[in-house]
Amino acid sequence: MSTAPHAENAAIFKARTNKWFAGLAWLIAGVGLISTALTGGAEAVTGIGPLLLVAYLGWLLFWRPSVVVHDAGVRLENPFRSVTVPWAALVQVDTRYALTLITPSRSYGAWAAPAPGIWGGRNARPEDLQGLPGSTYGPGHSVRPGDLKSTDSGQAARLVRARWQQQVESGAFDAGNAEDTPVTVTVRWLELGATAALVAFSIWGVALL
Repeated sequence: MSTAPHAENAAIFKARTNKWFAGLAWLIAGVGLISTALTGGAEAVTGIGPLLLVAYLGWLLFWRPSVVVHDAGVRLENPFRSVTVPWAALVQVDTRYALTLITPSRSYGAWAAPAPGIWGGRNARPEDLQGLPGSTYGPGHSVRPGDLKSTDSGQAARLVRARWQQQVESGAFDAGNAEDTPVTVTVRWLELGATAALVAFSIWGVALL
């Protein structure tokens, strides 16, 4: 997670594990490209499509996704779309499968903040359950595995819930207008087009081998 000066006092969450996966994808693609350049010659250019695709997907699926929490709401940067949920539209934060922002009309999941696997809750420490925003706790002061401080979904949810509570207490928006507050969804056509082009180039190059 990183917090840095940003428009509208934003905190930006990116999963640390995703950065490792992105680095691994770039390493694999880089080694492959260097090997191709050294041994394949000019005619091997048609076969680099899969390597370029791996490098691009490393950025698209692991490096780019983020959760941006700011004074006006939450922005989810997912691979092929961005979703901006104003605080007034938010009715619940869930972490069953990933950080999920729930509004009256539908739910929006965060690619950057997946919930832990089956072992996530079993490795919890007492400190992972303490000091969380009040809306995190369920009956009997219970906490879902996806809400633990040590998990990606839990870290992102903690940022969202803390800022949401702060905005509610400060009267920054009119509560009770969730159904009338629009959510902005922006499709990332450039990313979609680049993915389609690289997939097509990869298939074409492999077919020529």
